Amino acid sequence: MAVTASRGAVRTTATPARTTGPMTRRTRSKAALTARVVVSVVVSVVMAFPLWVMIVTALSGQSVFSTQLDLLPTDITLDNFARVFSAWPVGQWFSNSVTVTALTTIISVVVSVMAGYGFAKLRFPAKTPLFLLLLSTMMIPTQAILVPQFRLVNALGLVGTFWAVIIPGAAATFGIFLARQFMLAIPTELIEAAKIDGAGPVRIFWSIVLPLSKPLLAVLTLLSLMYQWNDFLWPLIVLRDPSLYTLPIGLQFLQGQYQTDYGALMAMTLITVGPLVVLFLVFQRWFVQGFATSGIR
Repeated sequence: MAVTASRGAVRTTATPARTTGPMTRRTRSKAALTARVVVSVVVSVVMAFPLWVMIVTALSGQSVFSTQLDLLPTDITLDNFARVFSAWPVGQWFSNSVTVTALTTIISVVVSVMAGYGFAKLRFPAKTPLFLLLLSTMMIPTQAILVPQFRLVNALGLVGTFWAVIIPGAAATFGIFLARQFMLAIPTELIEAAKIDGAGPVRIFWSIVLPLSKPLLAVLTLLSLMYQWNDFLWPLIVLRDPSLYTLPIGLQFLQGQYQTDYGALMAMTLITVGPLVVLFLVFQRWFVQGFATSGIR
């Protein structure tokens, strides 16, 4: 008996085995990582170049503003620093900056954390309109309130004292906003459980909220430190006595109208920015973590 194939026999074709292209997933991930590293290195070099120029000029007296560009110091010397300290009361200005910045930062952080906790977890009438009104003040330029702020400080008799700088900086709108965004992520169940156990508002804030807000405290502290340490215009207006000047104001004495000693200027600038760079390098982990957990992207 012969077996014949039907006319409608299905044609079978051999399917080639799946082959991966030259760019596998691992290769693509390595290429993306390499690209990110290259971009990070380039951006880091660009950002660090002014700092390197400042260090070279301060330690050797060489300057990129001269006819010859030399980014490597040949003779390291501290003559620029000695000249600055002998000509101007840099130590007094540094002490003034530390005093004003420390007091303003402490008060600002306390006010921001307490206000942020109130807007995030407490219930009171018109909470949302008040918070929106507070946020609207961020759209007002600082220069627009200099005159009324000066009149207020002058009426209080604080002009010519450190308090004229400290009190206006005691509350920062962005700090309150950042604290509120961070504390919204704190579980309300923890606070409710503490209330059931008999804890009062102060005990809840001190024993539960603050221990969970260490990254927030680090961010608020660094932001306030950087702003107050570098503030120039307002201290220049209200600090009339040169013995009360801070470092940013003192920098202006080293800039001449026709000629500038860039070695001394860069030495003074290095003294001014050095503490901030050290603080950021020490607390950068808390700084990044605080921004990552506060809802700010």
